[in-house]
Amino acid sequence: MMLKVWGRDTSINVQKVLWALDELSLPYERIDAGGAFGGLDTPEYATLNPNRKIPVLEDGDYSVWESGAIIQYLADAYGAGRLWPENVKQRALVSQWARWCHINVYSDLIVGAFQPLIRVTAAERDDAAVAAAAGRVGKSFEILDPALHGHDFLVGNQLSVADIEIGTLLHRYFTMPIGRPDLPNVAAWYERLSTRPAYRKHVMQDWTLMKIPGA
Repeated sequence: MMLKVWGRDTSINVQKVLWALDELSLPYERIDAGGAFGGLDTPEYATLNPNRKIPVLEDGDYSVWESGAIIQYLADAYGAGRLWPENVKQRALVSQWARWCHINVYSDLIVGAFQPLIRVTAAERDDAAVAAAAGRVGKSFEILDPALHGHDFLVGNQLSVADIEIGTLLHRYFTMPIGRPDLPNVAAWYERLSTRPAYRKHVMQDWTLMKIPGA
């Protein structure tokens, strides 16, 4: 049975799942849900995700929600050593960086900086708050930068769940009109990810099309 992904493809968390699916060469069907598509308030969707959020992955009669859990499931169930290292110490590092991203980066970048740029008019936007959130992201990425020195991906030379968790954020980070510190290793990593067909297809979208009038 084909995998199903519920969620609009402009959602960064849906993009994360679609990227992982393509890296694993898995066939799937994506069903528009959330945002302008709606559909999250139905009883049927609540059985898939009682939080009524996207994405949700259906694999036959099994479903899982939360994007991080979904890509971990895909790596475990279908990865065969891809995206999730066999070495236990490397797996711990992948998990470490994935959790670090969720705790230290996601909220400041997406909620604090990105969403005000697309969902709030320029006249009403708190530019100082956006700059402060971007500054916190920069400080976090200054911690990340040396960890990328000397290898192609975050944990060694193989793409992993950690690269997908953090890498999905990079396109918006490097194309948003915000201040950024000098991050040579993060920037080089972003350039390497940008050569991957699945990354270009799912992550490197023109997010400015999501702006409300006046934003």
